[in-house]
Amino acid sequence: MAFQHIRHKSPRLVGLAIRHLQNLTRRDFVAGAALVDGRWIETDQADVVVDPATGEEIANVARCGVTEMNLAIAAAERSFARWRELLPERRGTILRSWASLMLRHSEELAVLMTSEQGKPLAEARHEIAYGAGFLEWFAAEGERAYGETIPSHKPGSLLQVRMQPIGVAAAITPWNFPVAMVTRKAGAALAAGCPIIVKPAPETPLSALAVARLAVEAGVPPGVLQVLIGNPIEISTPLLRDTRIRALSFTGSTHVGRLLLEGAAETVKKVSLELGGHAPFLIFDDVDLGKAVNGAMAAKFATSGQDCLAANRIYVQRSIYGAFVEAFATAIAQLKVGHGLDPETTIGPMTKSSVADKCRMQIDDALSKGARSISVKQDPNLGPNFVVPTLLSDVTEEMMIAREETFGPVAAVLPFDSEEEVVARANANEMGLAGYVYTDSLRRALRLSEQIECGMLGINTPSFTGPPIPFGGWKQSGLGREGSRHGLAEYMELKCVCFGDLAAQENRYD
Repeated sequence: MAFQHIRHKSPRLVGLAIRHLQNLTRRDFVAGAALVDGRWIETDQADVVVDPATGEEIANVARCGVTEMNLAIAAAERSFARWRELLPERRGTILRSWASLMLRHSEELAVLMTSEQGKPLAEARHEIAYGAGFLEWFAAEGERAYGETIPSHKPGSLLQVRMQPIGVAAAITPWNFPVAMVTRKAGAALAAGCPIIVKPAPETPLSALAVARLAVEAGVPPGVLQVLIGNPIEISTPLLRDTRIRALSFTGSTHVGRLLLEGAAETVKKVSLELGGHAPFLIFDDVDLGKAVNGAMAAKFATSGQDCLAANRIYVQRSIYGAFVEAFATAIAQLKVGHGLDPETTIGPMTKSSVADKCRMQIDDALSKGARSISVKQDPNLGPNFVVPTLLSDVTEEMMIAREETFGPVAAVLPFDSEEEVVARANANEMGLAGYVYTDSLRRALRLSEQIECGMLGINTPSFTGPPIPFGGWKQSGLGREGSRHGLAEYMELKCVCFGDLAAQENRYD
């Protein structure tokens, strides 16, 4: 729904996304048709896509329902046999062609993404390259889906373990990374030999549909990749209940992940879940202060804070706490809030109003319980989806922001005294996706790399994601992994084959 108070928008922002989209060479990128069985289809109803910075309607997309989803499942089932029989090298060639087309159209894809998601254009460009990287990675990894031969425990027998495609897969992707999460899931499934049905987030469908057009141009056959948008509950239900769907991958909130896991249990699907995060960021007093500030800025404010890897609890050793807060506040003051299509913008709007509301709720709760706030000045005409980049110091564990994930540009800083204390506090949460440690002590770094309870840990770096790493979390941050060879395995089944009585058969022909 468009904002109700659009008259309060800054005049320079109104129509900005629309003008950029009208200038795209690939006008079909905003066509809004769903991809089902190799055809671009329209439906009787449409969903509206809005620019989150202004609330203006920028496109309509076909709203699919159960009928279209059932057609997609049937098409995927028909395509499975031929796709799995293609040589991995041939599947890899198609994936590389898809990646090449994405890079060729990266600027248009970036404009499209920023228009519907809101992230700064520079970050959108980075995501396109990041997303194409997964296709290139899995193109090669599909050729290395090695099995194994096991020394037999039975006389005259040969034991083999094979990796075979699991069957039709489904992916439900989020709005914060609307391209990379499609390619990370689809690249693995297609490389493994599995057709996949993608249901993008309703807030950001255009990016998924645009990269799907490029997949078709790259040679992905009908039914092997399909993209449908619609009511999340309505069109996800067939994916959960239909036995032809053998694998389900989801990136999103822990709450929705639990519901999907429960629904998938009825047909015992293979489920991979990348869920919420609440990353601790530990800064010790032996580290260079400037390095720690730069790391915290990158880990907190990328994607305007709308990142499951974002540093949510920044723990700073008390001896450098005051100096860090001062330097961190100075760095935050340099952030530029505005429309993502403005080249000077470093913090765009929140994609969803509910995210902006939760940020403000966490700020209010922290201030009411004794936290101190330092905020960036903001144009009051920017609109309700914009959140002021805010530093909250003197945060305590009782505050909402210390207990719940913050999905926006609000940084909570908490002091600590000892290593043992901060490790216990960092682990005292049911989220375990990512963590960060800044220290110049190698011994401490090694100790904490064992002790911090998370799936991914950055030591003196805010950046570690990419195609080679197994992306995923511990505890209620998810199940399974994406990227790396482990991501390919999410779409494959192990089969043990025992060839028996080999010696007897050989003797028969002697």
